[in-house]
Amino acid sequence: MITVTDKAKERLTALRVEEGKTNEHNIRVSVKGGGCSGLMYDLGFDDKINPADQVFEDKGIKILVDKKSLLYLLGTTLDFTDGLNGKGFQFINPNASRTCGCGESFSV
Repeated sequence: MITVTDKAKERLTALRVEEGKTNEHNIRVSVKGGGCSGLMYDLGFDDKINPADQVFEDKGIKILVDKKSLLYLLGTTLDFTDGLNGKGFQFINPNASRTCGCGESFSV
């Protein structure tokens, strides 16, 4: 399961409107090779659900995850911060053994 905080839900909802996306556009979260820790998160809107996708829903936000990324993301919480130390989405991932300073890459 992947969960979404209230702040992340608010920001995702606002971004959907700002980018002219409809409610048919879900959130796709995936993991790709790269970044300073070896793996990095990818987050975006997608209006297609692939047959192998796992679909989670939390607080009315549908989250799509491909089969390969699912192993790295189970139990993750998507958060959003706009504090003094930076602004953006954060992944609170219990599977990550190490994360980089910016929080965009990790290793297991």
